[in-house]
Amino acid sequence: MTLYPPLLLKYLKMYQDDPSSRIFAPLSECYRKIGMADEAIEICKEGIAANPDFTGGKVALARAYFDKKMYAEARELLLPVIDRIPDNIVAQKLLADASLFLGYFKDALNAYKMLLYFNPADHDVARTVQELETQSYEQGGVIKGGGRPEKLRKLVKLQKLLTRVQRAQGFIVG
Repeated sequence: MTLYPPLLLKYLKMYQDDPSSRIFAPLSECYRKIGMADEAIEICKEGIAANPDFTGGKVALARAYFDKKMYAEARELLLPVIDRIPDNIVAQKLLADASLFLGYFKDALNAYKMLLYFNPADHDVARTVQELETQSYEQGGVIKGGGRPEKLRKLVKLQKLLTRVQRAQGFIVG
């Protein structure tokens, strides 16, 4: 006999009482946290079918996909979420990590930079941004403005801002 956490049982009862409610998202998180990612995915898909605009449900599904190493599915699900709500930190982090695993380095760097913008004190993200920018520079891909001066100015401004943040956080001395 399997023992389930009381919170999971509570959410499951609530979901059974009203399958169209948004309780599927925390129920999915409970399943995911106890290693039942397949169940988390299934419950999220059912919940999103009933609540197609519920961002929390999409993020919960993306987390379950990520746990199953289904990075492409997670990324595809998160791109429209981030377009609508760029300050969703959990979605932004999942998108950054999934993009990195899939080799979409530019997209990963952009997502990590957004995370750093919203939380400049995050040293891990700052290091990741610095590493990705270093790799991009070494491969000759830093600050390509596409021949448009306004885009180049924005990129230079962003680079200067990032340097100031890194200096303030102690990553750059001088």
